Amino acid sequence: MFAGKRPTNLGVKAGKLAPCPETPNCVSSQSEDPKHKIAPLPYVEIDDIKKIVNNMERTSIVEQNENYLYVEFKSKLMGFVDDVEFHKDDVNQVVNVRSASRLGKSDLGVNRKRVETIREALEAINK
Repeated sequence: MFAGKRPTNLGVKAGKLAPCPETPNCVSSQSEDPKHKIAPLPYVEIDDIKKIVNNMERTSIVEQNENYLYVEFKSKLMGFVDDVEFHKDDVNQVVNVRSASRLGKSDLGVNRKRVETIREALEAINK
């Protein structure tokens, strides 16, 4: 298994999620770098996101409060872990998101695809 150690720099600090590392296996709605940038999610309740991720395979909720959700996703084949965070930003009325692989360099676009899958599910339930 390739779980790696849980990062210690996660969470919301001064309204921001942790920046992406230089490696291409991370996306963040707060990144200024085009290769890591992804649009924030629609302004929804954290519980709406939790319902979606709970229906996805190999997920574990690590931490949750009213405005924050931290989820671990484990890959099927090798057990690689991705750390995914959601922060409900009441000021800008969006949900910021950061999805990053713990180990390795490339994720073959998995983190970006996952966020877009969650976005599609949120848009479907909010129509």
